[in-house]
Amino acid sequence: MCAKVPSGETPASTEESTSVIRIIHRSIGPILLALLPLILLVGTAAAQSDPGSAFCDSNMADTIQNIFTIIQFGGPLIGGVLALGATVAIPFTRRSDWKKEMKSVRNQGLLWGVIVAPLGTEIVQFILNNIVVGGTSCGF
Repeated sequence: MCAKVPSGETPASTEESTSVIRIIHRSIGPILLALLPLILLVGTAAAQSDPGSAFCDSNMADTIQNIFTIIQFGGPLIGGVLALGATVAIPFTRRSDWKKEMKSVRNQGLLWGVIVAPLGTEIVQFILNNIVVGGTSCGF
């Protein structure tokens, strides 16, 4: 009833299961080796008592807050002044190449000052509040 297998040969299903087991055994080592530093670093970060207050009192947090202020208020201010100045200068310009240049300045002022600067501030604020350890307690 059982098929005899000649000596020295193994059935195909046993070979397949043995090769799968070998692959699993070979891949467990590198996976554990890759996860070990991650586990150690996350454990160290989680063991800190209150990283937020230490970060908020640092010079780096003050610098980031100052950069936010410059981007939030300086970007739209400079962009708006450029856009307004170019818009006012367009009717008084006679040469078509200068008009084209003024329109380009107007569009760039609106784009960077009104759209990109506030959007960039929100993106950096999101990153600092959700990724930087202790960023949420500073209230960027």
